[in-house]
Amino acid sequence: MFTLYFGTRIFYIIPVFILIEGAVYGIHLWWIMYLYAWPLLAIVTLLLRKMKGAWEWSMVSGIFGLMFGLLCAIPYIFTSGIYGAFAYWVAGIPFDLIHGIANFVIMLVLYKPLNTVMGKMAKDEMYT
Repeated sequence: MFTLYFGTRIFYIIPVFILIEGAVYGIHLWWIMYLYAWPLLAIVTLLLRKMKGAWEWSMVSGIFGLMFGLLCAIPYIFTSGIYGAFAYWVAGIPFDLIHGIANFVIMLVLYKPLNTVMGKMAKDEMYT
């Protein structure tokens, strides 16, 4: 939702989010994935920004949740090899299923209210 309203300015916000995550939870191998996963989501969102419906954005959110574990496995290729990364990804598939379903449902429920609120905020000169 932020990408839809802030456009390419999101690329100033994402590093701040990533640094805060690292400061709060510590920087470890999982943190490296944030360096490319969140910008990737922003790029996909920018490419699909013409979509307007809750169902469409719910699908994008659900697919991202399903793919999150695969994206997380990439750094493990360098530390554990391709088989270690594959094992990491497969072990996380139950979580990825929950993550994808939850993302889908949350976006489906919150798309309209968030879109309304953010649309009102965007009209304020402070956010334009």
